[in-house]
Amino acid sequence: VELVESGGGLVQPAGSLRLSCAASGLTVRYYPMAWFRQAPGKEREAISCVSGDGTTFYADAVKGRFIISRDNGNNSVNLQMNSLKPEDTAVYYCATDGLFDRYGSTCNHWEKYSSWGQGTQVTVSL
Repeated sequence: VELVESGGGLVQPAGSLRLSCAASGLTVRYYPMAWFRQAPGKEREAISCVSGDGTTFYADAVKGRFIISRDNGNNSVNLQMNSLKPEDTAVYYCATDGLFDRYGSTCNHWEKYSSWGQGTQVTVSL
């Protein structure tokens, strides 16, 4: 499994960015997929995921601002980030647990995510 993130960069507060995670070695619509982030000096945190049946989950810190979606045609998972805040500054990682679950409705089993991309930096600053 290979996951490659893109779309990070520098954005001003209240701005938007769209991250993308291109997958190879698995079909994203059949697996739980998630986004995590790690800010400097902090633990990596889970922020959103999508299950096999399309059920989504969001951490409280991003609920109402971020939207996770799958692009089945491109075999990718996207994260639309709106109303960005300086505290959203972090390296963002895409991940999968690699467990086939086409009809599953859960995805927030964070300890099971074992395949990771290299990360993409998001910086929110004036």
